[in-house]
Amino acid sequence: MPEISVTEPVFKEVRLELQYLPCLEYFTCILDFDRVWIDVEEKYIKQTYRNRCKVLTANKIDTLTVPVKTGGVDTLTKDVKIDYSQDWIRRHLGCFQSAYGKSPFYEYYAPELIAVFQKKYDFLIDLNYDLLTICLRLVGVKKEVVYNLSGSEMSQNKVINAISIINNKKNTNIYNYYQTIPYYQTFGNDFVSNLSIVDLIFNMGPEARSVLLSSCKRQ
Repeated sequence: MPEISVTEPVFKEVRLELQYLPCLEYFTCILDFDRVWIDVEEKYIKQTYRNRCKVLTANKIDTLTVPVKTGGVDTLTKDVKIDYSQDWIRRHLGCFQSAYGKSPFYEYYAPELIAVFQKKYDFLIDLNYDLLTICLRLVGVKKEVVYNLSGSEMSQNKVINAISIINNKKNTNIYNYYQTIPYYQTFGNDFVSNLSIVDLIFNMGPEARSVLLSSCKRQ
């Protein structure tokens, strides 16, 4: 009998920047790969998801921004400090409360996220990475996530560079890794897609993972 050729599955890796409470496309991208390299030595780009997220409130989509201190256009992400001269924590937590306080799972998940803000990290990467780690666990996404600090070596496999691909400046109807799958939202009659992961977590709880899996646009 002829031998049956078995093709080994391709081990897929991607390089991403750290984002603040990322949108759903960020998580569907992670789901599409076996290993995720979080690059903190890339050049920091202002007015991106690196320090902002979008949530749905009673009246509109609200953009929450973490104020930061940068040293100029060549500042590396790992060197960006959070600016606490502005009372942004109170605004963000107040917005979460007003937007999701009546959502089905807010009271279960909010305390752990609130505790992160109370740590008052000096650097944006530490805030973002702590929040990302918690959110990955809450939605049941188990992937190898490598924090690419100075001196670490990238894998020898071909790594897809998705730095800045998932951004807040492109046509909101065009996604590389995400397809819109509506789920329950507290406000509005029309579903709003690709908001921050907290929108999905607070509204769907344990079902968040199945929503993300359905929302994956396989590459």
